[in-house]
Amino acid sequence: MAASRRGQPALSVHLPQSASSSAPVVLPDLPPISALFLIDFDVKAGYTIVWKRAVEGLELEGAVEYKSLPSGLHTVSNDLIYFVHDGAHAGLSAFVNIPTEEEETRHARMIAVGVLVPLSYGRLGRAWRHAEGLQDIASKLAEDRKQIQLLEEYWDRNGALETSVPQPLKDVALASPAFSFRSLRPGLDKGHARNRSASDGTALIPPGHRLSPFHPAWSLTSLLDTFGPLIFPIHRAALLRKRILISCHAPVHEVCNYVYDISVLSNIPLSVCDVIDPAAPVQRLRPLFTIGVHDISYLLEHQAALKQRSNSDNDSSDPASGEDTTSGWVACTTDSILAMKEGLWDMLITMPPPDSSNAKEKAWPTIECPKGVPVKASQRDLRRFRALRAGLARLASGSSVVESQSETSDAPTPSTPAIRLADNKPTPSSRPSTATIIRPTMTIADDEAEKIVEPTTWAALAYNGFMWWASAGEKRHSEEVDEQSHDASLLADLGSPVSPTMSAAPQRRPSFGTTTPGPSMVDSLTSLTTRGPSGAELDGNDDDRARIELAIIAYFHRLTTSILGVLADIVDSSDDDDLLDLDIDYTEPAVLSESEGEERERLLNQEGGAGGGSWVRVDSDALAQMGLDVWSQTDADFVKEIVARYFSDKRAIVLTKGVEVCGVRVC
Repeated sequence: MAASRRGQPALSVHLPQSASSSAPVVLPDLPPISALFLIDFDVKAGYTIVWKRAVEGLELEGAVEYKSLPSGLHTVSNDLIYFVHDGAHAGLSAFVNIPTEEEETRHARMIAVGVLVPLSYGRLGRAWRHAEGLQDIASKLAEDRKQIQLLEEYWDRNGALETSVPQPLKDVALASPAFSFRSLRPGLDKGHARNRSASDGTALIPPGHRLSPFHPAWSLTSLLDTFGPLIFPIHRAALLRKRILISCHAPVHEVCNYVYDISVLSNIPLSVCDVIDPAAPVQRLRPLFTIGVHDISYLLEHQAALKQRSNSDNDSSDPASGEDTTSGWVACTTDSILAMKEGLWDMLITMPPPDSSNAKEKAWPTIECPKGVPVKASQRDLRRFRALRAGLARLASGSSVVESQSETSDAPTPSTPAIRLADNKPTPSSRPSTATIIRPTMTIADDEAEKIVEPTTWAALAYNGFMWWASAGEKRHSEEVDEQSHDASLLADLGSPVSPTMSAAPQRRPSFGTTTPGPSMVDSLTSLTTRGPSGAELDGNDDDRARIELAIIAYFHRLTTSILGVLADIVDSSDDDDLLDLDIDYTEPAVLSESEGEERERLLNQEGGAGGGSWVRVDSDALAQMGLDVWSQTDADFVKEIVARYFSDKRAIVLTKGVEVCGVRVC
């Protein structure tokens, strides 16, 4: 009803064209660097900056040597470290550790070559484009520390002019966004004009483009391998803009990529920006990448800002800066002291140790909230993950990027024997390849699922058993079909390598009208693309290189659209209704469960109160249409939080599914 009032069109999806395209390609631009530095390890002084160049006014001492070299790097031979410096620059350092015969250096030489890039170029300033060059310089300097001219030459080629203003890189604007919408309402493109997070999944790679070899998006399949169904509660926490800390071990390159991926997957798609509250803080989840003990003061300031927000009714955004100073973040650390300070984070993810890859059983990350409250995936998350894995397998099998296993047998394999999605990852010496081997037959065993998935509730067992008996299985079959249809729609039209333009089947709510994003709205996804030498011919697989990775981004953005879209429908339908009188029966408290009774008391206390906002009712059917677990109280709590965050004048009462006998809910 609400969608029809808006008169909004269906979702339009654009995929990369066939690899037969012969569009000319050129080399990518390297983002100008604001600083270049060399850090050496001294057995007496520790890590010290022995050479540096920087634009005027940019301080390096006392900061980059600690950010560039997190704890534990002495145990690895090389690594790439991402970090954020002073909130305005992204940093990348290439670390090398080689054995020597020098006793004064304890028979090891450890150096790092790093750069700072303005964040005006995106989440990471596209610093990954410098990764290969920095690794090469670091390797040569580790062998011969006298080759300082390598640093001078690199600075001369890529150093930013001190008097220049950072300009966007000369990437071609993507003409075929994955989600494009044509407004059917006059003037819609002028509504809600404000700075907001652009969806990095709003565009797919045009012909002649492919992911840069070191782009963090190459780790998306590894992200799913590592977390399995746990990726969904992480995604929900990121949508709520929680403070997410990943505690890990060296090397940190892969986990830094996960930080980037989580930030991208949790973007608010442009398709729903015009249906949520204009005052809602939709700035993207800030990736801080590697943090350590030296960042505790910053995290404490952030914690103080959160407390101030909770004690104030004023909007937390700073009108002058246009930034939500209390928005969440995602970061990783090798310093266990940060994991012990529960006030600094809202969700802690502890990665298994590196040697767990050799274990017979899959070692899953552990997720917890403050006070040791464990976080697990729901039963619905488990089923959705299995559907996602099967859908990606079909997508890979239908794409020209699938190669024979013999061609990739020498490539490194991730440590995910249970649900492996990708068998090779990009390395400096080899070209990247997209999830070339996807095994749909590999499943998560029941005993493994018990470690990371909530058990089935007694209410669900009772309901399913009763409905199977009462309807001879028909009712349950119908619900399963609806669920499978919802999951399939999240990957609909992403699997055909033939037609470049398709439309997704509408769900409960058609897609929401908004303006087609301009270059500024697809900045980070434009940075996904790297072009080959001018006039060079691409091999037959290049145009399909990133099909799996970008399908994963589109999948999670569609999931976000589904959640916020259904809630927007409910909010719209409640605008002219008095939900307190309509949805709550004050005369029959016996029919309410304990949790519902608490909600009833809260509603009665808020009725007529100032600033309490109006209430909306979210039933189990709405939960199902959002792809959430109708039996999970955790998912119900998530809905309450997301309504309060993105529909600021509304509060939600969520009714999970239950078993009723003669109109009385018994469980």
